[in-house]
Amino acid sequence: MELWMEKLKSLRLLYAEDEDGIRKPMANTLSYYLKEVIEARNGEEGLSLYDEQRPDIILTDLRMPVKDGLYMVKEIRKTDKKTPILMITAHTDKEYLLSAIELKIEKYLIKPVALDELLSALRLCIEEIESDRTLFFECGGCKFDFKNKLIIHEDGNEIELTHKEADFLELLLRKKRLIVSYEEIEMSVWKEEFMSIAALRTLVKTLRRKLKNNHFIKNHSQTGYSFEA
Repeated sequence: MELWMEKLKSLRLLYAEDEDGIRKPMANTLSYYLKEVIEARNGEEGLSLYDEQRPDIILTDLRMPVKDGLYMVKEIRKTDKKTPILMITAHTDKEYLLSAIELKIEKYLIKPVALDELLSALRLCIEEIESDRTLFFECGGCKFDFKNKLIIHEDGNEIELTHKEADFLELLLRKKRLIVSYEEIEMSVWKEEFMSIAALRTLVKTLRRKLKNNHFIKNHSQTGYSFEA
């Protein structure tokens, strides 16, 4: 399996499509490639699920009842400029799409969408997510340098992170304020290795010390961790 497809297996996708006959078979197929596919029947439901679940990638049809895909994407982009979004459209929607130019859509897919075309678009999403990791995340007087795996304190002191520490912190930041389960941590951070709870607790203890703050990383008993800054 190619590396980008392995990375895809750790991600969650929100799929908004009003036609059950299209959505359900596509969701079943995509669930083979992704960790989870969250289904929505319209833009209003999709927006609600986005707020609850914070998916890694969004795939949406353009024209749907109640609220359409364009409405959903516009609302999401008010606060989220980074999550990759794929939009499915018909040939006749081209003029309608002019209002979506500024919304940073990763790719427009024309109906009917072939699986290989969709997988190619998902690969672009992986690349976008990876490129975003070169940015800094600032919080509580320190910065996390995604690219160089450093914590930089406000006095300029640079603290190196191990690969597991950096991957763990990055995972929590990507799912900010959501609980990341032990299973997801093991898959994303330990990868092919076995993760013991003792090893995870040691990693968290060390990372809290490097962050100089015990409150950012919150433990949820018998469930997982979240980043609460």
